[in-house]
Amino acid sequence: MPAVPASTGKRIFQITFFRGALNNKKNKLTLQANPSLSVRKNIASTAAAEGRLSAGDIRIGNLHNGLRLVSNHVPYVHSVTLGVWINAGSREDPEGLEGIAHFVEHAIFKGTRKRDYVEIARCIEQTGGYIDAWTTKEQTCLYVRCLKEHLPLAFDLLADLCCNPVFPDEELEKEKEVVLEEISSIEDSPEELIFEEFDLRSFPAHQLGTPILGTGSSVARISADDLRGFMRRFYIPERMLLTAVGNVDHDELLRLAEASFGGLSADPADAPVRQLFDLKAYVPFTATLKKNVCQAQLLQGTVVPRDDRHYWGLMVLNTMLSSGMSSILNLELREKRGLVYQAYSSMAFLDELTSFNIYAGTDKGKTAKTLDTIASLFAGGALRDPDPEEIESAKAKMLGSMIMGMEKMTRRMSVLAQDLFYFGSYLSPSEKALLIGSVNASDVAAAAASLEVPALLSTLVYKPSR
Repeated sequence: MPAVPASTGKRIFQITFFRGALNNKKNKLTLQANPSLSVRKNIASTAAAEGRLSAGDIRIGNLHNGLRLVSNHVPYVHSVTLGVWINAGSREDPEGLEGIAHFVEHAIFKGTRKRDYVEIARCIEQTGGYIDAWTTKEQTCLYVRCLKEHLPLAFDLLADLCCNPVFPDEELEKEKEVVLEEISSIEDSPEELIFEEFDLRSFPAHQLGTPILGTGSSVARISADDLRGFMRRFYIPERMLLTAVGNVDHDELLRLAEASFGGLSADPADAPVRQLFDLKAYVPFTATLKKNVCQAQLLQGTVVPRDDRHYWGLMVLNTMLSSGMSSILNLELREKRGLVYQAYSSMAFLDELTSFNIYAGTDKGKTAKTLDTIASLFAGGALRDPDPEEIESAKAKMLGSMIMGMEKMTRRMSVLAQDLFYFGSYLSPSEKALLIGSVNASDVAAAAASLEVPALLSTLVYKPSR
């Protein structure tokens, strides 16, 4: 159902937030009010910049059943982006039913007590709006974007999907075929497939390692009863979050949410507990596999315990490595040496750990040189003793990206949810600007050192078989 599934989107300069708790007080990040002079001058010191860093009115409330709602009033738009977030993703899939979290996200669109699958799409599209959804390892999101006068319909539609799906057998069987085609599209994309296999090897015997989409055999086993059982356990107020961005009134949102979602309830005693990955089970690996590909696929990475002291340093480091044509990986691997067409780093922040990867695609005869060049980047001065100008450039990229991202309502919606899942509270753009500006060379070096543990580094190579 998602237009850009989390498991199939390109990972270029990817930062992924996978946090499990809505109220994460442990290791909560603190503000450091000492941003660099250049950042203060260029971004946050003038009145005009302060306006750019203003997110508008942010309000958080709760329904009587405990379901949380966060709103962002943006008065200059005429639309509303309304999202329902479920704190359950593929890591909640029961053994043997891998892919069920993702399949629920598909299956609820196949009919409810009020609408069939055509009416679900048509009722919002005929008003000029649209509906979409996606699933990640730790969360599922359904959202509607529409004109503000159609907000009651958006609430009714999302509540109908979350509370009243009927899972008709014939439609489920057809949708399984759709998911099998989605799985096949991953298998036809070596760049995506190598990430899936890397996770499978990194997280043995744990659902963090299984594909978000599941496998052909696991999807085939999913029944309507399995779907209902999964939703009874996870589509409950304690694990859900409503986000609304655009020309909205918070009090009106609370009234509409209460009318639409207020009937949801669950016994807190039955609320499932997320099973954390024991990092002692992570065993670094090196593997080279022959694949029917034209280009060698290289993926290196590691898994480290969550340590929020390095969070902003890691963010700046990832930007230095992978953001734009002037990034370190692009300059060193492509522009200076002509080894690759594409190379990038990615990070995923989960409840208990952070994973870091560097991907590159290259000719099979350049594999060793490409891997050696990546290794030399971490061993050399570029990251051990980073250039302050490179750090300032990376911070400016982050701040510019944040400000430009605020112009997209769907992006604003995601940031609201990410902040609550990750930080346990909303951080304003001005606060984030201070935190980004506080990062210095020693912070970046420490972040790089936290990842550069040779004994923990894993390498997976897809080698062309022809």
